[in-house]
Amino acid sequence: MNILSGQDDVDIINLANLICETSIAHISLIESGQQRTNFKHGIDADPASRLVTFCEQALARPNELFVVPDARHDVRFADCPMAIDGTQICFYAGVALVNAKGDTLGTLCVIDQVPRELTEDQQNALWALSRQVVAHIELRNAVEELESNTTRLRNYQSQLEDYYRQLELTNARLRTLSVTDDLTGLNNRFAFEEEFRNEFTRAQQCDLPLSLLFLDADHFKLYNDEFGHPAGDDALRTIARFLKESMRTSDFIARIGGDEFVIILPGTPRESAGVLAERCRTALESAAWPERPITVSIGTASLDGRTINTDTLISEADQALYHAKATGRNQVSLANDLTEQDLLVCASYVPRVLSS
Repeated sequence: MNILSGQDDVDIINLANLICETSIAHISLIESGQQRTNFKHGIDADPASRLVTFCEQALARPNELFVVPDARHDVRFADCPMAIDGTQICFYAGVALVNAKGDTLGTLCVIDQVPRELTEDQQNALWALSRQVVAHIELRNAVEELESNTTRLRNYQSQLEDYYRQLELTNARLRTLSVTDDLTGLNNRFAFEEEFRNEFTRAQQCDLPLSLLFLDADHFKLYNDEFGHPAGDDALRTIARFLKESMRTSDFIARIGGDEFVIILPGTPRESAGVLAERCRTALESAAWPERPITVSIGTASLDGRTINTDTLISEADQALYHAKATGRNQVSLANDLTEQDLLVCASYVPRVLSS
């Protein structure tokens, strides 16, 4: 237990000696059930331990000032070593340090080598000094507790900040997982729908061009049947890799199911969308496939005055894809160029979900 500052203790001990006209004074505190001399004047450390017998008497009388006018003639200390540094303890006056809760904290005492008596004023002053010592102890303990609580709060705050950082990382990972296709690492259908809504709104509000590509692997069901689903999965990953290599960093690529892919082309008009789609088709057609070549059919649609909402543009891109597959596969079809006859061809085409 630490009490007041060193100067405060020296001041109190000097005052005790001055008021009581003694040569020795010290403060001992109880730590872990044992007395220890904490602050002293006029006595060295080793003989000070011999004062325990005197201080124990003071501790046993917490409500009174324990005074021994002349220890040489006091039977209670007949067997107690009295010699300290070649002198004798003749006079002892000690008061127990008791806080408001009734806890005994230690003793404040004054000692002399000659017999003496304390006046009433000196006794009252010693009591007053003991209360000051207790007040300092309580204040110091309060400060230490406050510092300890502050440290705990800082540690707790640090732990809380670490927790929130981990939570943010976890949420970010969960967010990534929720919008990522497990097989290809591309964006998934959910991510596409959210991104397309945002890009469509931005294009309309800012009067910007916007195009959409729907891409489907040709005869992919037959590929799976012939080489097995693990080979089919490898092929889908290869398609995803070539799409990322072929497209611009501003383009948004997603796998929306099976062998179906979609690409959002922000700020891209119809003609440029056709060029980019053809680039994708050519890259995949010329790729080195381990089993057999895989080609893709691509349908494109671009925002124009007829486009009502996102569903309209998606439907147009889907119709263009139907047209590309119905008229031979491995080609690009632009929805904005389709004639009524082309749309009839799309309507008669068996859905790709069954035949791909």
